[in-house]
Amino acid sequence: MIGHELGGRYQVIERIGGGGMALVYRAHDILLNRNVAIKVLRNQFVHDEEFIRRFRREAQSAASLSHPNVVSIYDVGQEDEIHYIVMEYIEGKNLNEIIKERAPLQVDESVRIASQICDALDHAHQNQIIHRDIKPHNILIGRNGRVKVTDFGIARAVTSTTITQTGSVVGSVHYFSPEHAKGVTTGEKSDLYSLGIVLYQMLTGVLPFLGESPISVALKHLQEEFEEPRLLNPLIPQSVENVILRSMRKNPEERYQSAKEMLQDLETCLLPERRSESKALFNDDEDEDRTRVIPAIKPMQRGLGSRGGGEDRMRREAEEPPAGSGKRRWGRPVLWISLTLLLLLAMGGVVWYVNAKLVVDEVAVPKVTEMSFEEAKAELAKVGLIAEEPALQEYNPNYEPDEVWKQSKDPDTIVKEGTHITLTVSTEKTLPQMIDLSGKPYEEAVKLLIAEGVEQKRITQDPRYSEDFPEGQVISSEPAVNSEYDPETATIKLIVSQGKETTPIPDLVGKTQADAKAMLEAAGLVLGEIKEESSFSVEAGLVLEQWPYEKGDTASPGEKINITVSTGYPPEALEYTYDVPVAPLAEGQKTKIRIIYADARKDGENQEWGTRTIAKSQKLSVNLVLAPNKDGSISVYQDGEFVETYTIRYSDAKNGTVPEPEPPVQHTPEPTQAPTDIPVSADPTIEPEILPPSTEGGANTETGD
Repeated sequence: MIGHELGGRYQVIERIGGGGMALVYRAHDILLNRNVAIKVLRNQFVHDEEFIRRFRREAQSAASLSHPNVVSIYDVGQEDEIHYIVMEYIEGKNLNEIIKERAPLQVDESVRIASQICDALDHAHQNQIIHRDIKPHNILIGRNGRVKVTDFGIARAVTSTTITQTGSVVGSVHYFSPEHAKGVTTGEKSDLYSLGIVLYQMLTGVLPFLGESPISVALKHLQEEFEEPRLLNPLIPQSVENVILRSMRKNPEERYQSAKEMLQDLETCLLPERRSESKALFNDDEDEDRTRVIPAIKPMQRGLGSRGGGEDRMRREAEEPPAGSGKRRWGRPVLWISLTLLLLLAMGGVVWYVNAKLVVDEVAVPKVTEMSFEEAKAELAKVGLIAEEPALQEYNPNYEPDEVWKQSKDPDTIVKEGTHITLTVSTEKTLPQMIDLSGKPYEEAVKLLIAEGVEQKRITQDPRYSEDFPEGQVISSEPAVNSEYDPETATIKLIVSQGKETTPIPDLVGKTQADAKAMLEAAGLVLGEIKEESSFSVEAGLVLEQWPYEKGDTASPGEKINITVSTGYPPEALEYTYDVPVAPLAEGQKTKIRIIYADARKDGENQEWGTRTIAKSQKLSVNLVLAPNKDGSISVYQDGEFVETYTIRYSDAKNGTVPEPEPPVQHTPEPTQAPTDIPVSADPTIEPEILPPSTEGGANTETGD
């Protein structure tokens, strides 16, 4: 049926219920764009005229009613062998599901539901319709709390000759009225009896009559008294119990005379002046339907009167000896004696049978708490008691799962054999699901968890980098969202964002390309674009520049770092070697010579060439790199005293016209003004530091002779 389109307008979506006669589906009315419920007659009954008539009667019965507490009928149809009824779709649950989940219900809620059912029955009865199958399964509770009575499948007009045919009792046996169980004509008061049982079940969580078979339950409706609801639930006011007691009288004449009368009682039973009213009493002696033991009828002795002569005559005739033999004389008394003995034996057997059926032994209820349900069931069976199945289930922190922690009758209570005992077993603790905290600030997430019952000391923080969540927001939790956890014991870990992960940028300048790549990979970065550029200051093959991040900056892992690699000196650069003449202060006297030069390298800054100790005049070669916009210069010091500066122009070096330097004069030089930008030792007696050999200047620090 799912996916089928009935009548060209009802698209069947899903199955939502069903009973013994029909299945119920949720469908969409394409024409009116609304959801509807469709009841479809089961396939096994499509050829049964009686069921088809009953099915159509439901539509006719409900369609004749228009009341806010009765499910509305929209349409009736037949397609091939599919008989269906289209009715109002109620979003919610039926009363049977609610009783299973939450029974016993609150008194005011139960009375409110019963009042709405009674109001619906009053409307139906005024329209000459008897429901005949009032039970929680046929009571729908919408999400707005509105009660809707449905399933008029066995309803019939009051004017019908009989509702229950011989050998065919229809309805739900646990909610039968006594007259319904007998198979006699049922009327409005039969619906009120069933409503009383529904109210009883809502307030106590149990049915008034239970048995091993439908027949045994029906007999209890006829013969037995139910346990008063206030004994099962002391919170029920006496005024509410009176409503139940009156509606469930076995004699219809003692019940409410109409649904309107019962509705008025329900609407006032919770008023303060009525809640503590006295218990309703009924005269059970006048109940003709009540089961009773009838004493044997004794024959009356006839008086001595005008008939005495006849009796004397019969006595005389009996005393006169018969004309026949002796055997004939004794035959008649023996026959009467034998018949009398047989009658007495039969009567004794009947009395014994009745006593066996009516007199039930009483037993003490054993204690079965702290046992498993099966153990408790067996323990009750030992003394002739019956454990109600299925057992009620409710979590109790002091008991293990499937362990009985409550019994409807206290231990040592005296009850009849065969009494049903309701047991409540503990279940696994119902655990809540972890709420979704992702995207919330950490402080707010902690407050929400505390509201759920988690102690703050059991909430921990785990900072992590995140590309998707700003700093301080919760990324996820452990336990994960929607997973079950125990707020009373669980430790909650919140994964909190530190923002995007960053790493310091290493200094790549002066490193080879291979070294730069290795350093970036070690930092979680990637070598990006590689450019080449000439340089006076950086050797060929070494990194000249890095961008867009420099040393000391930070970047996210995976970022690309670009570099510029030096190709060496530019084409216009000129390498020139200048021979510097040097001499000792006096021939044969050891003198320390220090040379400082400046050229196009390192932006023209002064650089140490080195020192050499000499004792005779000679020339020292200094390698220079000259550029069109940068000439070279060489300054010479003797024992820390400035001697002279030589300038080498780029144009002269390129044209080969650099003048030859004049040899220095060997005498103690007069103090002259040294260049201000050349470092000179303040104390001439302290020798300058001997620098390591320069690969660029070609100088040595060897001592010459």
